[in-house]
Amino acid sequence: MESPDNKTRALCRIGDRSTSDVVVRLRTQEGRDEWILDSRNCVEVYCQECDLDYHINVLRLFYDINVCSVTDMCHGVRNALGVLRVANELGCPQIIASCVDYLEAVSWEETEEEEILRTIPGMGSQAEPILARLQPVNTTAIVRIFLAAIRFATSSPCPSLTDLKTSAQEQLEYMLTEDDDVPLLTADDQIKSEILVKLEIMREFIMKWMEASDNIVKAVDQASPEADILESRLKIVEITAKILEPMAYGTIILPTAKRLKMVKVWLPFMRIAKPLIDAALADGEEGLALKMDGELWQSLESAFVSIILALPSGDQAEILTGWLQNEHIRYPDLTEAFEVWCYRSKVAKRRLASFGVSIV
Repeated sequence: MESPDNKTRALCRIGDRSTSDVVVRLRTQEGRDEWILDSRNCVEVYCQECDLDYHINVLRLFYDINVCSVTDMCHGVRNALGVLRVANELGCPQIIASCVDYLEAVSWEETEEEEILRTIPGMGSQAEPILARLQPVNTTAIVRIFLAAIRFATSSPCPSLTDLKTSAQEQLEYMLTEDDDVPLLTADDQIKSEILVKLEIMREFIMKWMEASDNIVKAVDQASPEADILESRLKIVEITAKILEPMAYGTIILPTAKRLKMVKVWLPFMRIAKPLIDAALADGEEGLALKMDGELWQSLESAFVSIILALPSGDQAEILTGWLQNEHIRYPDLTEAFEVWCYRSKVAKRRLASFGVSIV
């Protein structure tokens, strides 16, 4: 095929017998072939069946090699990869550059990302920019984002950011988890220091909240259930949920007496607060600026169950008796704690005796 100057190139069109001097014959192992130009001089190009259309596209681009035409020809990650494979095989640097620019700029789906990883390595430096977003990040950058995530995950953002906080907590766990891959980072002195500081701040806040709990509940109970008081109740519910969560899952370790006190103070409060807040939301009272995340009630309930199940069995029995006798039995629902208590109590003597533990 000729390499005409720009003026001549504009007059040449693929498949035009009057201007063509070479025929390119694409052949596959399956026996399929495609005649691109019809003339006496023939060049045969062998290719895989799956790449036949991409070869045709690349040959067409020889007559109109500009960024716009390549982008139009790509119209998707898979097509761009196909054109890039063929351009790389045929040694077409301009087409390669255009495909690389396209693939480097667009978003990929997961399956496309896997195909890119199978295709790009080995193509040389010209195709390397495509893999930039998949390269490992240096440790300094990882530590910075990890510490930022810790600060956000242990903060008290507005209710609209609850999902983001949950995501940050999940990703922190993922970064530190060893699964098929090694953890993204290990806890060095800087990270440990940051975590310890946050835990200490949280522990101090929990202790302060615990000391003030009786007075907070007393003050709210003595107030009338007007809109502003309901909003105060809601804010107290949100704060208490943040307090009980680290207690429930062992992030903050407290003595039995303090954990028992938190349950005895806040369980009755939540029983009353939930129906009041639900009723206000259902009535849609004018001027009532209440926004309640349904997952917060579930989180509170789960925290209560976990804390109760970590108490001595006698204390559990007392709490569960009060729950079964209370008119607000639906929330918090302690059914799970009740079932576990029943099982533990029934088999306690046998289990302890089988392990040689003396029964008090």
